Amino acid sequence: MRKLLVVLYTALMLGANPAAADVAALRDGDMKKLALHEVPVALPEVVLLDAEDGEHTLAEYTGKWVVLNFYATWCAPCRREMPSLDRLQTALPEIAVVPVATGRNAIEGLKRFFEETEVVNLPILRDPTSELAHGMAILGLPVTVILNPKGQEVARLIGDAEWDSPSAIAVLKALVAGP
Repeated sequence: MRKLLVVLYTALMLGANPAAADVAALRDGDMKKLALHEVPVALPEVVLLDAEDGEHTLAEYTGKWVVLNFYATWCAPCRREMPSLDRLQTALPEIAVVPVATGRNAIEGLKRFFEETEVVNLPILRDPTSELAHGMAILGLPVTVILNPKGQEVARLIGDAEWDSPSAIAVLKALVAGP
């Protein structure tokens, strides 16, 4: 009975938001793990550091759809996933793919990580104290969050994924196109 209620609730929820239902229907493969939020979630305002200790915030991406990825250099699934995020940035230049190394990640280690995974289109950004990760309840790695142009979280995928797969690109294009 509980499963039936969950299925009915999910159907009603998606039915109440036709755009979410359309995007949900596009999820296949790894994208089946993508949880779409009924209501956008605000993010904490946190300063991120680049490889030269320059300060940045997610507000710099206001007005763009953002694929925000949390990773670490020691994370094997992150290493597998990162090249697909790099290819996604090339495939969909209208969105911003923003990887954030959370926790203690040495700058030289980050540069080596990008070199070894052949990532050339993405910025190196760091959340050295995990303030953003903690503020967003990121409990493991990798986690990827989709932000709308207002900078609010609208979807979350826990675990790694092929972000340049046909399903991922279809989902992101549908989100960008809007209702």
